[in-house]
Amino acid sequence: MAIIIPNQKKLGKTIANIKKQGSENLHILSDFDRTLTYGSVDNKKTPSIISILRNGNYLSSDYANKAHALFNKYHAIEMTPSVSFSEKKQAMDTWWRTHKKLLIASGLNKKDIEEIVKDTSIRFRKGVDKFLDYLNTKNIPLIILSASGVGEALPLYFKNAKKNYTNIFYLINSFNWSDDGYALSIKEPVIHSLNKDETIVKNFPEIYKKIENRKNVILLGDGLHDLEMISGFDYNNLIKIGFLNYNTDELRSLYSKNFDIIIEGDIDFNYVNKLMKNLWK
Repeated sequence: MAIIIPNQKKLGKTIANIKKQGSENLHILSDFDRTLTYGSVDNKKTPSIISILRNGNYLSSDYANKAHALFNKYHAIEMTPSVSFSEKKQAMDTWWRTHKKLLIASGLNKKDIEEIVKDTSIRFRKGVDKFLDYLNTKNIPLIILSASGVGEALPLYFKNAKKNYTNIFYLINSFNWSDDGYALSIKEPVIHSLNKDETIVKNFPEIYKKIENRKNVILLGDGLHDLEMISGFDYNNLIKIGFLNYNTDELRSLYSKNFDIIIEGDIDFNYVNKLMKNLWK
């Protein structure tokens, strides 16, 4: 467990610039799974929200088998180094859309999502509650960009935690719903692991309006693909914080080349909270 800062001088200068320009010029851009939540709970890797649905007995009897078949096919493509990025990106889009159509056909209901978010394996890191309270007090927008296949679970999770503040905005995969709570069709855009860039915010004008003039950004993510969240956004100052939950020895060098701060070992949010409070008390 450690905090690694590859370039202390550069980070110090960025922090000073953000502090000088005030909280009104900052917004936070964050992933959800294994970033705001722990990467492991009870020595088991935290499942994604969609995998909880996939592995449970929530939907039609054949849903799990079909969902696992999709995972086995497309996850292999995502992880194969010889497949080009453009091919992977197209494959991820096909995977997400096919799976979402499967969810609709399998009878996904809002009640299923309500049950999923009660799963105790999804757990905020210690200190995230204070982080959310601080951002709310300072009226700093928090944009949560998640590729979860059932994105509506996120605001419900925050609501259950009594942290669904008005300064939090969700860029998530969503459905159109029937009056009795069944998923009917896919809402655009479809967000997957390889198109998580902040240009998507422009497709949500009400959210984009909140942050377009806030040119200082703190980005939080647990994977290198999360760095793409900032692509296309014209920022002045950026701090990239990476949560290196697993394979620390193998990935430390790669994360050090790409993040300004690396938080190793799947630990709490204390360092992030100290950083924020050092900006503005």
